[in-house]
Amino acid sequence: MEARMSALEGLRIVDFSRFLPGAYASWIAADLGAEVIRIEHPRELAKHKAMFGGDEDPRAAARRRARPTYTRNKSSLLINPGHEQARPVLHKLIAEADILIEDYRPGVLAKMGYGYAAMAALNPRLIYCSVSFAGQTGPYAARAGHDPAALALAGALSRLNGLPTPTLPGLQVADVLAGCHATIAMLAALQARAKSGRGQHADIAMSDASMPLLMVTMGRHDDLEGLAPPGGAWHPKGGVWECADGGWLCTTDMEPAYWARFCAAIGRSDLAPLQHDIARHPQIEAELKALFRTRPRDSWFALLTAADTQAMPVLSIAEALADPHNRARDMVRDVAVNGDDRGVVQLGLPFHLSDSPPRAPVVAGLPGADTEAILERLGFDEAAREALAKSGAFDAGQGERR
Repeated sequence: MEARMSALEGLRIVDFSRFLPGAYASWIAADLGAEVIRIEHPRELAKHKAMFGGDEDPRAAARRRARPTYTRNKSSLLINPGHEQARPVLHKLIAEADILIEDYRPGVLAKMGYGYAAMAALNPRLIYCSVSFAGQTGPYAARAGHDPAALALAGALSRLNGLPTPTLPGLQVADVLAGCHATIAMLAALQARAKSGRGQHADIAMSDASMPLLMVTMGRHDDLEGLAPPGGAWHPKGGVWECADGGWLCTTDMEPAYWARFCAAIGRSDLAPLQHDIARHPQIEAELKALFRTRPRDSWFALLTAADTQAMPVLSIAEALADPHNRARDMVRDVAVNGDDRGVVQLGLPFHLSDSPPRAPVVAGLPGADTEAILERLGFDEAAREALAKSGAFDAGQGERR
């Protein structure tokens, strides 16, 4: 039987990213078979040493590096891109690359000599993917910011928690959305290059990537100026209910047939015709809250599952990672770590290709674990590698603005 090839096998990516949005896109590519080389600034290693201590136990350091899903299946080149002697190394890498990913503040990488115009001249087929807080253009392009600020700019933070008062999200929403859109942009640019032979600049803003969260609300209302803030109360779309054991259950029986089935299952068929009676919603919510507190979460889940309603327990992270459905979907991967019997738990790819399987997961090694091998492949002999080390190209040097 002919061996199946990973979807992006043969693709080469130089990854300057340091945060999740850019690293997410290169993770998807790496899992799909692309060769991804992380450019890791020695400054970041110095930060880790300051945070965890220079004498951190090697096994602890290895586990810390291995845990993040989005760093796997990538090689690490530890080098200071701002150092003059690093330029020949990085130019050789970029000249043969298909994609460059970077997440510096707009203009910073250009000042270091690796901006889009210069790299496109070096490699006209290069797809240059810039992931930033607010994009490469516009009044806020020069600003720095992280996930919640991007959601705030997009208008999404005002409604994200379903409550009248916005709060900081407990998960990285804008980061993952930006990573997803960066992946789409890269693949679209590759398809365009197959026709034109030319690369291009892909500009992905975390704020832009968060704005599609508004689409459903925008589609339901003409007067967005007069849109009331979310109230956090029950409405026909469903609810989140506290149960007798302190667990929570989510129900989404918004379609009339499902709502009627839900009402029958909980012994309240009298509520079925009241689903859209707005005046009765507070009373219905109070009665449902009291009812759900009479049984444990899993008891309610079993009852509503048997009735084929839209109910799901609100799983903790640990519960979600142990859930048989998520395991059956290969969304949870137990990955080996050299020298550690426990291994680490990572996530699988969030999609499945029937004929192009992903690579087996290999956890990230320590920073610079692949530096020697990469330099040797690029043609730098032992003397040249020693000269690079003596030049300070592998040292932290001056920090650049993010």
